[in-house]
Amino acid sequence: MKIGVIGIGNIGGTLARELIAAGHQVRVANSRGPDDVRPFAEEIGAEAVDTRGAVDGVGLVILAIPLSGIARLPRSLFDGVPQTVPIVTTSNYYPELGDSRIPEIDAGQVESVWVSEQLGFPVIKAFNNILAHSLANLGRPQGTEDRLAIAVAGDNAVQKRMVMGLVADIGFDPVDGGTLEESWRQQPSTPAYCCDWDAETMRKALAAAVEGEAPGKRAQLPEQFGTLGATPSHTDIVALNRSLNWPA
Repeated sequence: MKIGVIGIGNIGGTLARELIAAGHQVRVANSRGPDDVRPFAEEIGAEAVDTRGAVDGVGLVILAIPLSGIARLPRSLFDGVPQTVPIVTTSNYYPELGDSRIPEIDAGQVESVWVSEQLGFPVIKAFNNILAHSLANLGRPQGTEDRLAIAVAGDNAVQKRMVMGLVADIGFDPVDGGTLEESWRQQPSTPAYCCDWDAETMRKALAAAVEGEAPGKRAQLPEQFGTLGATPSHTDIVALNRSLNWPA
């Protein structure tokens, strides 16, 4: 599949690399233009483009940029994109860790519903509830006992299946996270968030989420992460998420 990835940070860059390894054609872009992403593109075998080039003529788009960046994207960016093309958002809202406050989300709007409204285009929520280290290093062949899971939420069943297929392609078990309105169950500080669960546990974690509980837990993160030191290990971060998000 031809895939456009906008944003080449920890998640976007890792996804681009893993998708190419799985046999997909990938275009990469960011807000600074093709020259800025070209060294990375050449390193992994992707095509460097601008944001328009990342959405024109592709079969799927991944937005791996902060919510503030999504708000700055041209509203016309997706005007020519067929409704059959999934637009995947990996973004999470972390005002306690430096994100600009978004009043609608603070008032209870689901993060990815807000994203869809900003874009004027339906979206699929995926790749947001896994750590970049896990994404880069812990993919396993289908059927492997310790294969980790990634939740995928959205309203279009066909698009959701396409995205779940990509999850499987790069070595993870896809788990249906429900509708876009239900994607709060995989947002930060929920039981399904960045805990390195297998598929069975991921389903239980999604079901265990309590609506409205996550913001209070999220507010504890600066202090809690401070206890891990300057360079916490992946194991430490997973353990902290598990203890905070789903202590039961």
